[in-house]
Amino acid sequence: MVGKQLPADYIERVYAGVLGKMIGVYLGRPFEGWDYERITRELGEIDYYVHDRVGVPLIVTDDDLSGTFTFLRALPDYGYPRDLTAAQVGQTWLNYIIEGRTILWWGGLGNSTEHTAFLRLKAGIKAPESGSIALNGQVVAEQIGAQIFIDGWGMVAAGDPALAADFARRAGSVSHDGEAIYAAQVIAAMEAAAFGESDLQTLLDIGLSVIPEDSLVSRMIRDIRAWHRQEPDWRKARELIARHYGYDRYGGNCHVIPNHALIILALLYGDDDFQKSLMIVNTCGWDTDCNSGNVGCLLGIKNGLRGLEGGPDWRGPLADRLYLPTADGGRAITDAVNETYHVARAGYTLAGLPLTEPKGGARFHFSLPGSVQGFHLDQDGGQAMLANVGHPGASGERCLAIRYRQLSQDQPVSVTTPTFIPPEALTMPGYSLLASPTLYSGQTVTVLLSADQHNEQPVTCRLFIRAYGAGNSLVTIWGPEYVLMAQQEQRCHWRIPDTAGEPIAEIGLMLSAERQSNGCVYLDSLTWEGAPDVTFERPQAGSDMWHRAWVNGVDQFKAKWINGLRTVQNYGRGLVSQGTREWTDYSVRAAVTPHMVEACGLAARVQGMRRYYALLITSDGWARLIKELDGERFLAQATIPWELDRAYDLKLCVEGNRIQAFVDEQPLFDLRDEDAPLLNGAVGLVCQEGRADCDAVSVQPLH
Repeated sequence: MVGKQLPADYIERVYAGVLGKMIGVYLGRPFEGWDYERITRELGEIDYYVHDRVGVPLIVTDDDLSGTFTFLRALPDYGYPRDLTAAQVGQTWLNYIIEGRTILWWGGLGNSTEHTAFLRLKAGIKAPESGSIALNGQVVAEQIGAQIFIDGWGMVAAGDPALAADFARRAGSVSHDGEAIYAAQVIAAMEAAAFGESDLQTLLDIGLSVIPEDSLVSRMIRDIRAWHRQEPDWRKARELIARHYGYDRYGGNCHVIPNHALIILALLYGDDDFQKSLMIVNTCGWDTDCNSGNVGCLLGIKNGLRGLEGGPDWRGPLADRLYLPTADGGRAITDAVNETYHVARAGYTLAGLPLTEPKGGARFHFSLPGSVQGFHLDQDGGQAMLANVGHPGASGERCLAIRYRQLSQDQPVSVTTPTFIPPEALTMPGYSLLASPTLYSGQTVTVLLSADQHNEQPVTCRLFIRAYGAGNSLVTIWGPEYVLMAQQEQRCHWRIPDTAGEPIAEIGLMLSAERQSNGCVYLDSLTWEGAPDVTFERPQAGSDMWHRAWVNGVDQFKAKWINGLRTVQNYGRGLVSQGTREWTDYSVRAAVTPHMVEACGLAARVQGMRRYYALLITSDGWARLIKELDGERFLAQATIPWELDRAYDLKLCVEGNRIQAFVDEQPLFDLRDEDAPLLNGAVGLVCQEGRADCDAVSVQPLH
């Protein structure tokens, strides 16, 4: 496919696939694991979201979403190779997964397939052996996980089902084998082909073509197709599946065969209708969020955004919001548009084509139809609504329209989008939401606004942020304000002020006018850049969110009684981190106090648990500058006096491929990393077998 053109609507189809996956997962998540009888008895047919009936949030962390969009990062991390190896995907697991806390169901060795595979990888067993039947047994290896994480591989290989199936085999084999791999290959191949093929029967033929004809998955699909030709009632066909391919026939907790059968059933009986197909697959029960996510993604790709518009409002309650908790905390608070472009960037690169980033790479650009990227009405004293529209000006590019009626100083309108864990997610059940803020003090926000030509009065636009404060309440910090006349465009800049150590929870825009009026303001783009100028320490009389803003990758991570942070690692090396991949050149400084510890120190350009630079001081009297990237490498070392309970002032400066290290304000190392340098990432504290304390961590621009 290299050098060939992608479909003209490729990015929109990817967006529809991402949304379809999210809708399916959020729809099925509240009753995951229920059987058909219980669903029918307590909920009836699942025609729409039921989270409120079950008493849980709609937007939640979920392994289906986290794994799908995280494991795909193997492609950019290894330079987008078409021959990406299973071992490289396995390294991606070790880098982004925090043991016991993120992405996977941590059900134990031999009980959870993914946990079993992770333990194999951690022990040095590389993929594909880590997920093999030979090592883990057939029951463990043939559970559902390879299938639920597979959609991204289909979306990056648009029009090339063979490549998609090959990616699916390699990625799936990290944790699975046998029929689980075949089921994943069928889904991935169908999704890749769906970018150009609209006939469902043809897609099924393509899916079957990439797996052995004598496989159980192949035989089961043929059976369900035959039942579909003979039996018009999906409920009776479900009974046949339960009888011939039900849970009682297979071991383990969540076998792939019954659940793959329900996906095929929903596609065949869903009449190519998004709502009906999701209704069938969710009402049938078993692993509802997983099956629903695969069905939603495939139909999203095949039928595009229009296919999501039939029936109820699927997209409105989502507002594109997505949580992806990993060891890369700066990408945990994300949205469907952001993830769409990560997928599309891989698709374009694999096809040998350049991708033009919308609006100069702005974080919020609203370029895809219907997108709002997490923005919602926050304060509406009058009447207002948000809509994704084509800008009425010369550019015609899509933007976010904030339409209002009866706007006045007493009845302002505010819109916000989260930059960190929102208050409603603080006590969210299920998988932990480990995250760092995406916006920090010292960074410069740039916003492009314009006023509609028919506005009745000038409108005052004012930027603001909200940071966590005492009792985890939100405190508003106001930025500059601008008065827009009708048809006027304004580019606004704001350097985010010091928030006294508190993480920024959201950013927003408030509109007001001197007297009541009707009109519209267009938010064309919003972004920020630059290294932060921030000190991470316990705020006075503040929240506990300053501590939660660190992504915890150690055995114990505590806020000390008086000030600062304590890391404890029982075995091996642990890491806590904060920041984002967008940070490039900066200095980071911390006073680190070793207690009974083998080694401790300061990290820069952290891209996960196994991708970073670190300045370590060790109990055998060394200061070492190391690079973690698929294994540890010493870049430089020097002897240093070792004292327990004594604070060492450590500092790292990173600029391009140059790394400078200082101990107690004395320059120790100054070198350039010429071999695949890490050029961006967060900051961190490293602790190896023992305990270390740190009062504060400061990050500053270099110039």
